[in-house]
Amino acid sequence: MSSTRTQKTIEDRNPAAPLSKNTHLLNWVEKMANLTKPDAIHWVDGSQEEDETVKAQMVAGGTFTKLNEELWPGCYYARSDRSDVARVEDRTFICSLSKDGAGPTNNWEEPFQMRRKLKELFNGCMQGRTMYFSLLQGQGTSFWPGASGAPTECMQGTTRL
Repeated sequence: MSSTRTQKTIEDRNPAAPLSKNTHLLNWVEKMANLTKPDAIHWVDGSQEEDETVKAQMVAGGTFTKLNEELWPGCYYARSDRSDVARVEDRTFICSLSKDGAGPTNNWEEPFQMRRKLKELFNGCMQGRTMYFSLLQGQGTSFWPGASGAPTECMQGTTRL
């Protein structure tokens, strides 16, 4: 395929158009978007062009810093806001019907009560942001989990709210 045709295909693709026909997945995405209210939805296609575009956006936004190409070719330093932490022990819970299911050293919360709390916290949390959805299909590029079209589709970080 010529690079002109590849570029035209990428330019023509609407990143808001779902890359899956799985009705359960599409319903879940719609439900999460209605809850979190993102400004935009972007379905990741895993292409090299998309990879380069998003990396450039992250560099421009200050989330990525491109490292010395001679020493670390193709590498970036990534950082996020200090308040946007992945794991904080006092805010990490095991949600099971039985407190014994959490074990003696974990925080426990009843699942239905936690679901209510999370719905309140997630309500509108994506305003002003883009919500990215990536279909996982095994090995992908260095940045994206994989390209669309593989036989098994599943979402990264799915949750039931």
